[in-house]
Amino acid sequence: MPEDKIESEIRTFLVDNFIFDSTIELGTESSLMENGIVDSTGILEVLMWVESTFGIHVEDSEVLPENFDSIGSMTRYVVRKFGLEEVA
Repeated sequence: MPEDKIESEIRTFLVDNFIFDSTIELGTESSLMENGIVDSTGILEVLMWVESTFGIHVEDSEVLPENFDSIGSMTRYVVRKFGLEEVA
């Protein structure tokens, strides 16, 4: 699955399930927790959705802000889990 498709699916899920004010614009690197979009309970819903949507298993040790605190961090995490990252 292309990276832009992964990002689009994540954005759509978050907008449909967590953003109830249509005036809020969610930047790719905007912190979901700091901006009050997702709380500690909501992150569990996000984790379950990521696992079921992308068919990956999220290890407890991977539940970190650097993996799940923004659309960009989630996209990069899913790409890594798929093993799609290009070698530099």
